Amino acid sequence: MPTLDWLNRASAFTTAARVPYRLLEQVSLRTPSIQTDAPTNPPTAQADLLTVRPEPVEGRTPITDNLLIQGDNLEALKALLPFYRGQVKCIFIDPPYNTKSAFEHYDDNLEHAQWLSMMLPRLQLLRELLRVDGSIWVTIDDNEGHYLKVLMDEVFGRENFVANVVWQKKYSPQNDAEFFSAMHDHVFVYAKNTASWSRNLVPRTAKQDDAYKNPDDDPRGIWKASDLTRAEHRDRDFYAITTPSGKQVFPARGRSWSRPPEEIDRLRTDNRLWFGKKGDAIPSLKRFLTEVKDGVVPQTIWFRDEVGDNQDAKKEVKELNADEIFGTPKPEALIRRLLEIATNPNDLVLDSFLGSGTAAAVAHKMGRRWIGIEMGEHAATHCLPRLQKVIDGEQGGISKAVNWTGGGGFRFMKLGAPVFDENGRIHPDVRFATLAAFVWQQETGTAFDPSGAKPGTPHLGTYYTFNSCLRTEDGGCEPISYIKTPLFAVYLLFNGILGDKRPASGNVLTRQVLAALLALHAQVAPAGTPLVVYGESVRVGPARLAAAGVTFKQIPYDVRAR
Repeated sequence: MPTLDWLNRASAFTTAARVPYRLLEQVSLRTPSIQTDAPTNPPTAQADLLTVRPEPVEGRTPITDNLLIQGDNLEALKALLPFYRGQVKCIFIDPPYNTKSAFEHYDDNLEHAQWLSMMLPRLQLLRELLRVDGSIWVTIDDNEGHYLKVLMDEVFGRENFVANVVWQKKYSPQNDAEFFSAMHDHVFVYAKNTASWSRNLVPRTAKQDDAYKNPDDDPRGIWKASDLTRAEHRDRDFYAITTPSGKQVFPARGRSWSRPPEEIDRLRTDNRLWFGKKGDAIPSLKRFLTEVKDGVVPQTIWFRDEVGDNQDAKKEVKELNADEIFGTPKPEALIRRLLEIATNPNDLVLDSFLGSGTAAAVAHKMGRRWIGIEMGEHAATHCLPRLQKVIDGEQGGISKAVNWTGGGGFRFMKLGAPVFDENGRIHPDVRFATLAAFVWQQETGTAFDPSGAKPGTPHLGTYYTFNSCLRTEDGGCEPISYIKTPLFAVYLLFNGILGDKRPASGNVLTRQVLAALLALHAQVAPAGTPLVVYGESVRVGPARLAAAGVTFKQIPYDVRAR
């Protein structure tokens, strides 16, 4: 497959691996409308849950598993991996377009090679965060769009390219344009795996339903006429049809009927053919509104009257913050359209170039969980107040269209210290739950799920494989009866989890601790499941460990989250 080459390309491919894992810390906020409740979710055991209107809204599930993160998005994405790897259903990003013009909130005038080196490691981490049935949507213009397409082919696989959606971003042409007036942006759509990804239909609009009429008073209701011919000539399907007026009609030159004669007769008997008001026209097929799908297949051209344009986006942001307008927002209707196609309620949505906060706001209103990342003070001065207004029930953007009345909540986080210092030592702020997520990710390549752990014990979970399926004709795998096979169980001796905080005891694998682990292991894992145990040191011989099925790994040296 063709690839791009640019200055520092080789270094860019290793950037993500070199980024240190950092803690995510709760930003302390106190306002009359904000409460803090005990945390229930990662990423940090100390994080408060920022909520407004904590009581449930009728007909909705309270949205509390949402994060607004302030900081460099490369480091923030790396910090999210242990907790959200393979968990995100839809990623939307609106990165800098590299248009050679200075934007107020970020530098959009990066040299081409720098821009590619900036995008590559972020795309790599975003791919790791996607669910196997997830998708990523990236807006871009022609300055870097065609290079981005090749770069995303390399990161996500050319076979996982889904579509290039063309979005009409302007209403009026730019008369002072040097050559052409650019009226559109691209939205590149990639699946994590096209074999696993499926799209939703776009909900029907009133305008689309207006095309359905009932000129013959059919008792089955309103219908729309559709073509009964195909765009090729087939001798067997080129024949005369007699209209109710007695006139014989044929398909146009180069075309033929799309049905054989016996099917035409069946349709005529069922009053499914329309020959025009006078009964002498070439027949059309009647398609009843009651029989069509609940939506329409997504198309690759999105017009401004359907999903908004730049002016709509700026008006929406101005209503929320009249003093300072973000220069490049996207309209809420645009984000709504892609989330309708790519997600369902309660799915997790991620935007790592959050900008003015539109993607998070729309996801919240549509009942999706979300994570938004924005650098600098802009996260606090623009995104935070906008999302607080959403929770309060603001009625701009898509609010009325989706019946949004407010509710839910989010946590406002910032990047903290690296999990490990320059000498490889664990940062003193790291707690058991945080290190557990890093250890679990290292061993399994998946996000840590606390529900699989035994609370108050060193047991982090048992890792299983599912290895039974029926091969389909296209090479896919259709599950028939999953065979759940345990591969290993993971244990962490850290922060005095066993109740003994002395340096040489609770975090050390002694014979006494091993006996306690094996007793616990018998309760939480199937018999014969190997153990992977992390601790500060071990005082049990290799033969005894092998006999017990234990692989010991030392903290911090065997933890690669650095």
